[in-house]
Amino acid sequence: MSVQVEQSDGWAVARVHGDVDVATAPRLREQLIAIVTGGEANIVLDLDGVDFLDSTGLGVIVGVLKRVRTLGGDLRIVCSRPGVCRVFEITALNRTLPLAGSVADAVAGASPAG
Repeated sequence: MSVQVEQSDGWAVARVHGDVDVATAPRLREQLIAIVTGGEANIVLDLDGVDFLDSTGLGVIVGVLKRVRTLGGDLRIVCSRPGVCRVFEITALNRTLPLAGSVADAVAGASPAG
């Protein structure tokens, strides 16, 4: 798993590639918390490069969501891979974290149709 971070319209965009599971979730947590402690409270988590996401990865995402909201920020998710999106739907996290179809949509606050 790897994470690349860039800026887009005042948002830190973390593009994740690979599997997010029990083995890699701690590394993802460290990298996302480093973004927050670096002063970024608004994060777009781009999961379009993720092939697999398990409950440990979801726990990391929820933890980061709580952290950024405590700081007055927000976390937005980009997800277009059906298998990964399904994990959010099954757990109903897509109600708390609407899934955007692209980074541009996430930054604009738009959700995909459907």
